[in-house]
Parts: sequence; C-alpha cells; structure tokens
Amino acid sequence: MLDSKQNSRLTRLRWTAFVIVGLAYVLSFFHRFAPAAISTELQETFHASGAELGGLAATYFYVYMLMQIPTGVLVDTMGSRKVVALGGLVAGIGSILLGMADTLTIASMGRLLVGLGVSVTFIALLKLNASWFHDRHFATMTGATILMGNVGSLLAAAPLAWALGFVSWRTVFVVVGVVSLVLAVLDWWLVRNQPSDVGLPTMRELDGKTAHPAHQGHWFDGLRTVLKNRATWPGLWVNMGLAGSLFAFAGLWAVPFLRDVYGMDRAAATDHTTLLLAGFAIGAFFIGTLSDRLGRRKPLMIAGALGYSLCWLPMLFGVEMSSAASYVLFLVMGLCAPSFTLSWSCAKEVNPHALSGMATSVVNIGGFMGTAIMQPLVGWAIDHAHAGSLSPLALSDYRYGIVILMSFSVMGLLATFFIRETYCTYITRD
Repeated sequence: MLDSKQNSRLTRLRWTAFVIVGLAYVLSFFHRFAPAAISTELQETFHASGAELGGLAATYFYVYMLMQIPTGVLVDTMGSRKVVALGGLVAGIGSILLGMADTLTIASMGRLLVGLGVSVTFIALLKLNASWFHDRHFATMTGATILMGNVGSLLAAAPLAWALGFVSWRTVFVVVGVVSLVLAVLDWWLVRNQPSDVGLPTMRELDGKTAHPAHQGHWFDGLRTVLKNRATWPGLWVNMGLAGSLFAFAGLWAVPFLRDVYGMDRAAATDHTTLLLAGFAIGAFFIGTLSDRLGRRKPLMIAGALGYSLCWLPMLFGVEMSSAASYVLFLVMGLCAPSFTLSWSCAKEVNPHALSGMATSVVNIGGFMGTAIMQPLVGWAIDHAHAGSLSPLALSDYRYGIVILMSFSVMGLLATFFIRETYCTYITRD
C-alpha cells in the first residue's frame, strides 16, 4: 500500500505524463486533418491538382505508417519520454518549414517531417497508459486518449476555418510548430516512463500481483514474437479499413465533397467534419469504457463497423438530405467509426505486456497505410472522372472516390470477425 505522499506523487506523475504527451497527440490530430480546411488555399498557393493535393496530404501518412513498428521498438527499449521529446523537436521544425514553404516540394518536405515527428506520439502514450494505469482501465484510457487527441481534429475544422479569416494558413503552421517545440521541452523535463523509474510500485503490484516481467533478449526477438502471433494481424486490417477511410475522408475530401456535391460553403462543410470528428472522439471514449465494463471487445467492434459502413450509402447515391439529416449522418458516422480503437486493446492483450508498444504499433500501421493509399487514390479517381470536362465537379466525379472509401470500410468490417476475443484481459503468458 502507498502512503498519502506516495499516492499523491503517483497521481501527479501519472496525469502529468498523460496531459503533456496527450497535448502532443492533439497536435498530431491537428496536422492529420488540417489539409481538409485549407485545401483551397493549398491548391491555389502551390497550383496543385487533386492528385498532387492528395499526395501532399498523404505524405504525413506515408511516414507515419512506416514509423509505427520502429516506434514500437523505440518505446519498448528507450522509453516514451526520450522518443516523444525527439519527435516533438522534429515535428516542430517540420511545421515551421511547411508554413514557410514557397514550393510544393518544400511543403511536402515539411509535412514529411511533421509526420515523422508526430508518428511516435500515440504509441508512446499507449505505452505510458499501460505503465501508469491499471490493466482493467486500458481501453477506457485509450478512449480518453482518442477523446483528447480529437481536440486537435476539431481545431483543424471549424476553428481553423474561422482563424483563416484573420491570419494566413502559413502563420497557423508556424505557431503550431513553436508549440510543438515547447511540449518537447516539457516532456523531457517532467515525464517519466513508469512508476519504477521514481521508486514507486507498478500497478499490478498495487493490486497484490507480481509485476509483468521485462522482455528478456534482443528487441528483435520481441518483434518477431509479435509478428509471428496470428492473433496480432486482424487488427491491422480493421484499422486499414475503418480508420483509413475515416482519416482519408475527414482529413481531406469531406469538405470538397460537401462543397461540390451538396453546394455547402466552407463554413457549413467544416461544421460537418467538426461534428464527424466530435462524434469520433465521444464514441472512442464511450466504446472503450463500455468494453471495459462489459468485459467484451469483439461484439462492439462488429456493431460499430457495420453502422459506419452503412453510413456511406447516402453519399454514394447522392441522396438529397436536409441540413438536419446530413448533420445526423455525420454524427452517427463519427460515433460508429471508433469501434476500430478496441483493436489496440486486443493487440496488447494477445501479446506479452513488455511488448505492448510493438503490438499496438503493428496494428496501428493499418490506419495510416489505408489513409496513405486512399487520399491520393481518391484524388486520382476524381481527376480521372472529371478529365476533359469544363463543368464544375459533381457527384459523378466523386462517386468512384466514395466507392473506394466504402469498399475499404467494408473490408474493415469483415476483418472484425477475425479478431480474437480477449474478454479484456491478457490471454498470453509473459
């Protein structure tokens, strides 16, 4: 048992780590979705086609995807504190470079550095959650993490559109870069990797259990253990289909689609994406909490994936909707999509605790691989459908893009049936 001083210290360090790294995660979500609100400005500034705009936005996701397994290895070996501090430094430099870019190439380099820097934040925060919170609360804290991160996605929608009425998009990215550098310093100064680093007992020891053993052997052996585990892989495809299509749509194509197909101005279109992402944030928190309380993962994943996939149908067929109906559609879409977030809990629970960073990183690849594929692919589909036409973009130009997004979401739904039910506990021996 802890005395009052130790308990106070544990609480302070736990929430310090969550808040500081969580704020860095807010910036990663902001960068993820900001191109949707400034798509017009980016196209005009760099004279970019739809495919080029998709490529610029997707640069973030390419490097984010490639960095997931290295991030898992780094947080399991070096610890989250060092990894997040270095990532914040790189992301800050990248954001400032993007804000000052005068060519599409330099802008892409800046966005690549942003993606590289923020790519470490989520896995590092999951590792901190696994170390500083009880196992039985992991899905709840994952939901809280997504809820906090989505503050960034909300800032990248309507508030960003509002800010552009007063300052340029360049100023916004320079300021965000400076904030990233400040958070990197605070992380290095205040965050600790786990309770034992400061002489406190682990969460399992507080429950009267033996601590999870550390991984014995080279990190490569641990990675091989995760990769050889068949139960690890279904979560990757769930993420690719559900998270990939959501991020590709909300992060770039939702605003142009609503503008060109439904005749909305930018304010109304970004209000829709704001509601979509707010629903996603709220849904992620409640699905994690509900899963922990029910002691089940799989049924909630299947139900959410089914609801999300069905939400594409009205947009695919260009169904006329009142303003209220379209807002409801985007809210329901946002509430259902985060069913994929339970795949991180499952990945952790089918692998040894000491390898939780690697396990969640492998699964997390899927969402960013899917987004990296879909953002430029949808842009290419739009360009191809509209080629040679002098008329404004319309539903016929977007339809194949919506087909691509919906097809990926259905793939994610099918993958949920192959997830192993863990009943919210570790089902593998350390």
